[in-house]
Amino acid sequence: MAKKRRRKSAEPKEIVLREAKEAAAVEQYWQTGNLPNLHKPRQTYKYIDELARLQFELIKLQEWIRLYGLKVIVIFEGRDAAGKGGVIKRIVESLNPRICRVVALGTPTERQRGQWYFQRYVAELPAKGEMVLFDRSWYNRAGVERVMGFCSDDEYAEFLRSCPLFEEMLVRSGFYLIKYWFSVNDEEQELRFQERIRNPIKRWKLSPMDVESRKRWVEYSKAKDVMFEHTDRKQTPWHVVNADNKKRARLNCIRHLLKQIPYRDMRPVEIDLPPRQPDTGYRRPDKSTQRFVPEVY
Repeated sequence: MAKKRRRKSAEPKEIVLREAKEAAAVEQYWQTGNLPNLHKPRQTYKYIDELARLQFELIKLQEWIRLYGLKVIVIFEGRDAAGKGGVIKRIVESLNPRICRVVALGTPTERQRGQWYFQRYVAELPAKGEMVLFDRSWYNRAGVERVMGFCSDDEYAEFLRSCPLFEEMLVRSGFYLIKYWFSVNDEEQELRFQERIRNPIKRWKLSPMDVESRKRWVEYSKAKDVMFEHTDRKQTPWHVVNADNKKRARLNCIRHLLKQIPYRDMRPVEIDLPPRQPDTGYRRPDKSTQRFVPEVY
């Protein structure tokens, strides 16, 4: 029997520092101006270099979406701890939140339970010139609700019947609909769960529902297979991301997303700052009348 891998859990401070260094490295890379168009990476690529290139392409895509009034929906589904949140974070960190926003709905209220199932998701759909990233979506019904018994058999059957129709209607109405399923193997998910348990910075990510889902691995696998059978259509296909390696998953997903929407280089134009208004003798209040934050650092 093969031994299970053991991963040394990073200290909380190390994780914060590592992510800060990643963000700083990406920003430094942008300032060099060495930003070629999307291309096939070399076998010896560096993660930061590729992430910087892809994030810069996302900025171009954002401008295209804004100027041409596109309506883009991107759905992120998959196993717990598969890395969906990490990909979403890397997509949005370089974009304008007024154009690209994340939707992560919580448990439905009593009133929402009495609505048409898709109703609360429809309220979050993008308008012209917007892109919405769904961190979990209407597919909750085919996954957690089905496995945990939060919906009836009739509600589940109706979802499988109506979901493809709903999504085809969205596409016919002019929406781009892109669906990603993040796949992670049993052993890797176990390692990530253990890391979340030990790490106070990541512990909030591990909910009681996640723990319960771990116990029902096979049931979730069956639910996913049935979901794909009914909703993986030519017009609205699922795209599976191999997420056993987080960094590769991030790069592969972002690169694939960029290829789903034809766009051209829409780099923002250079801006000339106007001269500052001249001082005409206005006297400002004394600083002693204001409450300043203590300068501890």
